[in-house]
Amino acid sequence: MDIKVSLFAEENELPLQRFADDYSSTSIFRSVAFIGDSLSSGEFETYDEVEGTGYHDFFDYSWGRFMARKNGFTAYSFSQGGMTAEAYVNSFAEEMGYWDPQKKAQAYVIALGVNDILNEHQPIGTIDDICTEDPAKNAPTFAGYYGAIVSRYKAICPDAKFFFVTFPKTDAEEQTADTLAHRDLLYKMADFFENSYVIDLYQYGPVYDERFREHYYLYNHLSPAGYLLTARLIDSYIDYIIRHNPQDFKYTGFIGTEIRYQ
Repeated sequence: MDIKVSLFAEENELPLQRFADDYSSTSIFRSVAFIGDSLSSGEFETYDEVEGTGYHDFFDYSWGRFMARKNGFTAYSFSQGGMTAEAYVNSFAEEMGYWDPQKKAQAYVIALGVNDILNEHQPIGTIDDICTEDPAKNAPTFAGYYGAIVSRYKAICPDAKFFFVTFPKTDAEEQTADTLAHRDLLYKMADFFENSYVIDLYQYGPVYDERFREHYYLYNHLSPAGYLLTARLIDSYIDYIIRHNPQDFKYTGFIGTEIRYQ
C-alpha cells in the first residue's frame, strides 16, 4: 500500500471519480441539516387504481439519513415533499421550528429548486436579489428565497459550511436551459456566501436517463436503491471537497461552539 495515496488528495482527481468507502471525510461534521423537497425526504410514490397517486415521506430512506448512519453524525431532515424555497422561508421553517438555534448544524446541504423552477416556473433571479443585512428585503425570486435560507442559517451558525446541490443531468431536453440556469446561480451563490461549495451533479453525476430510471426510480420518485445511490453520490462529493480543501475544514470541530479559534 502506498500510504501517500491515502493521505493526500490526488491533484488531477475529479469529483465522483470514486465512491468514498467506509467513513468518509463527511464524518468530520457531527451535525448536518438537509434542506429540500421530496427527493430529500425519502419520498415514495404509490399508485392505486381507485385512489390514484400517493406521496409518502419516509425520512429513514432519505439520502441524508443514509449518510448519517454511515458516518455517525446527527442528521436534521428539514424537508418535505413539494417544498419550495419560498414556502420554506415564508412559513414552513417557522412552523416546524427549523430556525431554532438548538437545532443548528455544522453543515447545511441544500437541494431545492425542482418545484420552484421546473414545476412552478418561478423566476430564477440573480445574486442582486439578496440583501444579507435583512433577508426580509430579498426579492421574490428563487435566488432571493434561497439566499434568505442561507442568510438565516448563517446567522444561527456563522461558521457552518454550506453545500448547494445542482440538478442532475437528464434526458429531458426541455429542462436543460432551466437546469443550467439553476446550476449557474448556485456557483454564484457559492462565490457570494463564505464557506459555501457546489455539489455539481449535472457535471459529474450520472445521467438520469431511461436505463437509470429502470434501476433507481419508483414511478416519478426514487426507489430505496435510488436514495441509497444518491447518498453515496452526495457523501463522496463532500468527501472530495474536504480532501481537496483541507485548510477550509481544519477548524470544523469548533463550528457551533463559543470557542474563539482564530
